[in-house]
Amino acid sequence: MTQSRIALVTGASRGIGKAIALGLAERGFDLALNDIPKQKTSLENVAAEIAAMGRQAKCYFADVSSKSEVENMIGSIVNDLGTVHAVVNNAGILIASEVETLPEQAWDAVMDVNAKGTFLVIQAVLPLMKKQKYGRICNIASIGGKHGAPEQAHYSASKAAVMGFTRVLAQEVGPLGITANCICPGIIYTDMGRVNLDDPATRAIWQSRTAMARIGDPEDVAGPVAFFCSDDSAFVTGQTLNVDGGIVLS
Repeated sequence: MTQSRIALVTGASRGIGKAIALGLAERGFDLALNDIPKQKTSLENVAAEIAAMGRQAKCYFADVSSKSEVENMIGSIVNDLGTVHAVVNNAGILIASEVETLPEQAWDAVMDVNAKGTFLVIQAVLPLMKKQKYGRICNIASIGGKHGAPEQAHYSASKAAVMGFTRVLAQEVGPLGITANCICPGIIYTDMGRVNLDDPATRAIWQSRTAMARIGDPEDVAGPVAFFCSDDSAFVTGQTLNVDGGIVLS
């Protein structure tokens, strides 16, 4: 493609989302950065880092679980940047709880952001990609959606839903020149991960289970995402790639 490529990254203010946004900017993308208003300062700092790299970055504040907010966001992106070539659905939350005591509201909140949010963003952006006969969709799932862990049943269910959704989406949009793939990060040291990883014993356990014997960094996820957002992956769709240092060996 001759024009500058535009990528939308949701949940881009910190952690994996921030690393993905910076990684795409390094590879020549201009960025539409999304997060909730609470993360305004952090998201604007990411935009400033990208601008310092010589790429364009604009911030859009929306709750991805709200259809109206997502549609308004996509409209603003089109007005500002023209279109969207790649979408990275990274926004996600985790509220730990055992199944027996899991509040219904916590189940709904996790499913709304992680699963429904992915669906709503894709639904809003598909007309653009269909019109231009081009699109790269990369949904961030998790190895938790494959194996799960105690107190994360709802999180695991939401990420499994993202993987199933992506497989069907790939079949529907393939003839339109659009690819759809998933990344499953493993144990990554982020604000969300620190809840467990700051405990030395827990950290040691996960390191021992990983073939590369270390905890992942957010930057470890950026390269694989960039591959799925690029034309190097033009004949790759409906796939789920583990980016976990060798925990899930399949």
